[in-house]
Amino acid sequence: MPAMMNCQGLSKAFVMHTRGGTRIQAFHDVSFTVSEGEFLGVSGPSGAGKSSLLKCLYRTYLPTAGSIMYRDSDAQTRDLARAPEQAILRLRRQEIGYISQFFPVLPRVSEMDTIANSMVMRGLPREASLQRARELLERLAIPRPLWDLSPSTFSGGEKQRINIIHAVIARPRLLLLDEPTASLDAASAREAVSLIRELKKEGTAMIGIFHDRALLMSLSDQVLAMEAA
Repeated sequence: MPAMMNCQGLSKAFVMHTRGGTRIQAFHDVSFTVSEGEFLGVSGPSGAGKSSLLKCLYRTYLPTAGSIMYRDSDAQTRDLARAPEQAILRLRRQEIGYISQFFPVLPRVSEMDTIANSMVMRGLPREASLQRARELLERLAIPRPLWDLSPSTFSGGEKQRINIIHAVIARPRLLLLDEPTASLDAASAREAVSLIRELKKEGTAMIGIFHDRALLMSLSDQVLAMEAA
């Protein structure tokens, strides 16, 4: 099966202009491939650049060097390191999900609407989108009184569960996970991992970071070991 993502010689460095142009190497010369339904676990010590790697793959950061060849749903391959911003935004809306440890809040917009809208934008019927949103909100134990509120007042764990729902609701082809269970209680973490396993079984390719080494190994088909620069 052709790789969904083929990353070659990827590097990221930051230039600290407030410190006289000091250059800080986040990571250097990373290469890997990941295919449909495969989980690539990313391991390494703090400071190895694991989160920076995921941000380069999602194009939150621009890589300093290397290529990120991604095969989309139309079997077209493009380099995410160099693709125009509009193409990246389209892929984020339609194919690539990202779960981080931080949740961006849209003020005055109910959580039910923001979750369902991510499916509506992909052309799915609104009622079916709302039903899928209800199922996931119940599954991850978000209290019903919160469904029609903005999550600005939610607890850290509730925001993280909402973050997971946003990323998985439309069943992305590629899912990037940066410590998705870090702020969850044990029951919520188990349910989140169950969702991740289901998506993997359905064919979603995944690249993920987990603090829990045993969990990382149980999910991973291959492991990318990173070292501090």
